[in-house]
Amino acid sequence: MARRVLPGNVFVNCPFDTRYRPIFNGQLFAILDLGFVPRCALEFDDATENRLEKILRIIEECEYGIHDISAVALGEQTNLPRFNMPLELGLFLGCQRFGSRAQKRKFCLVLDEDQFRYRASMSDISGQDIHAHGGVSDRAITELRNWLATHSRPNLLPGGANLVTRYKRFQTQTPEICAALRLDPGELTYSDYCHLIREWIQGDR
Repeated sequence: MARRVLPGNVFVNCPFDTRYRPIFNGQLFAILDLGFVPRCALEFDDATENRLEKILRIIEECEYGIHDISAVALGEQTNLPRFNMPLELGLFLGCQRFGSRAQKRKFCLVLDEDQFRYRASMSDISGQDIHAHGGVSDRAITELRNWLATHSRPNLLPGGANLVTRYKRFQTQTPEICAALRLDPGELTYSDYCHLIREWIQGDR
């Protein structure tokens, strides 16, 4: 049975490594602070569910998709690039193209460090607007905000500069929030981090 698309759910397809973490964390904060719901493969740790099936289920349920294809460098150990992000972008586009009427109403943002680098590795997506973040979390937050403001329901969203300021304030207060919740800032899971953001937003209203 086809799952329904959940309004405001945003599929986040990006690297989960340490190098990319500042951008990933900034995206999670922006999505939650703007009133949307971030979704990604890290949200569940269920050994009974195949990872690809989990990703497909999340994609099916999401109204929006953010796809960062910047992780194209060759791995030091394998000397091969990482294909997870392009694969998940392809799954999202396929779902949008061949899915039900509700699936066809999905919206997709493609991010990269450089606006035109994709031409050397993914030229088939030429013609789509690729948004560049330059490897900077502030720019990624602003690009994400502007895109959601364009495609979401007609509610005026706070500006990118406001989001960046709030995110920096959240970052400075994270150790204090962790201490109150008896959490180690260096050991936060994805669910922990999203919970911290929600707690901060609730207290900052």
